[in-house]
Amino acid sequence: MDEKAYLREYAANKLGVPIDQMRKFEVYKRSLDARNKPDIFYIYSIRFLSDDEEKILNNNRKNKNLRMVKKQVMYEARLTQLRQFADTGIVVVGSGPAGLFAAYALALRGLRPIVIERGAPMEERVEEVERFWREGSVNEECNVCFGEGGAGTFSDGKLNSGVKDRDGSKRFILETFVRFGANRELLYDAKPHIGTDVLRTVIINMRKAMEKQGCVFLFHTKYVGVEKRGDRVSGVWVKQGEVRDTIPCEYLVLAIGHSARDTFEKLKEQRIELCAKPFAVGVRVQHRQSDIDRAQYGIEGALPAAAYKMTGKASDGRGVYSFCMCPGGYVVNASTESGGLLVNGMSNVGRDSGYANAAIVVTVEPEDGVEYQRKLEKSMYDIADGKIPVQRYSEFKDGEKSNALSTNQPSVKGQWTYADVAGALPEDIVTAVCEAIDQFGRKIKGFDAEDTLILGVESRTSSPVRIIREEDSLESVSLPGLYPCGEGAGYAGGILSAAMDGLRVAERIGEKLLANG
Repeated sequence: MDEKAYLREYAANKLGVPIDQMRKFEVYKRSLDARNKPDIFYIYSIRFLSDDEEKILNNNRKNKNLRMVKKQVMYEARLTQLRQFADTGIVVVGSGPAGLFAAYALALRGLRPIVIERGAPMEERVEEVERFWREGSVNEECNVCFGEGGAGTFSDGKLNSGVKDRDGSKRFILETFVRFGANRELLYDAKPHIGTDVLRTVIINMRKAMEKQGCVFLFHTKYVGVEKRGDRVSGVWVKQGEVRDTIPCEYLVLAIGHSARDTFEKLKEQRIELCAKPFAVGVRVQHRQSDIDRAQYGIEGALPAAAYKMTGKASDGRGVYSFCMCPGGYVVNASTESGGLLVNGMSNVGRDSGYANAAIVVTVEPEDGVEYQRKLEKSMYDIADGKIPVQRYSEFKDGEKSNALSTNQPSVKGQWTYADVAGALPEDIVTAVCEAIDQFGRKIKGFDAEDTLILGVESRTSSPVRIIREEDSLESVSLPGLYPCGEGAGYAGGILSAAMDGLRVAERIGEKLLANG
């Protein structure tokens, strides 16, 4: 008997309802309860329709877990058609989750947005990234951060967000991923995870469907500036190879990623208002997945690869926390500029590498900004000649170079070498990271073990700037018709929240079209 059939039979017996009267039965949510390890179990929330729901409620008055569900808000119900505006010029800069979902929502409404992307389409991008990992020479226009799908394509693929789904947009995004090839479990897992391998296929399928709806994708096409007529947007300047051109448009969605440093400079030159915002820097730590499983579950091998999320405070008062934890994943070389090196974490849907990694990061002041990131990345590149530098935690604390690893071998994508990671970081960052790891070791046994691996540097946790926009219209305060959007613009922090911001921007453009007639 499969999971759904078993749950339906169990619920029917528990509630005293004939099984054939439980219509449209579905698993709504599933979470793992590991509070009393090793006594671990799944908690399911299920939904169904029945002909006599009031009677079922009366017969189960003492069951506090049974209730009538409010009518679910459906995002699609708000997607009124705008085909009468199909010839309106709309350009979306960036094909990460924010840009992709902004364009998708517009295309569903009958519009024909043009999506420009500085990097390559997915098929070509994957080949380019794998070449970089083998050979070590970065393509500054197509890499782990730039290209179709954005930086999230080479990540853990988490799809959870603390934002409440009041308008149905979160559900719509998850359903879209499932429609284009993701596992249906995304719709009900408490911590949905798509995996980088599945996400690539989903994005390709999504692009092909959008093209059939009239959406145009221009790859290897770089934003170089916004054209203005009077006090609003009239076009976007682009560069394809050495050829410069202008694409006319009335609405410009700026869904750049958190690493688009050259774009930030161009916006500043054109007096588009932006400001520095807080971010964090640190290192990646790696453990054997079996050790994390044992610490989190009390057992190992019988359950999904265990995750963790922790926060603390350094002695200087700054926040320290784990970020982008990747169960069963890899540490990847995520460099975007020649002469600089940074790392990120990535997991496939199976989370089966045998190793767990996460960033341990420290908050830094907003004014530190891009140049602070660059300085750290250059230092990390120099100490390891462009390879990922690796150091045991015991030597990281003592400032020594490590040449002896245990069974905790680097699980990486890209070339790596032993190096003095601590020596390439500011002393205050090293101190705060060590304090964090020691604190977390009191919560997860073995987290601070001598053979915990330290890999550096994690410097792109979020965008260091925010492109200022109006709270209601979501347009730039500097230029009507320009819509800063997603993580790179400073309004999201992950795949799901960026996609939700893309939907919000698309909705505001639709409202503006209708208002202007």
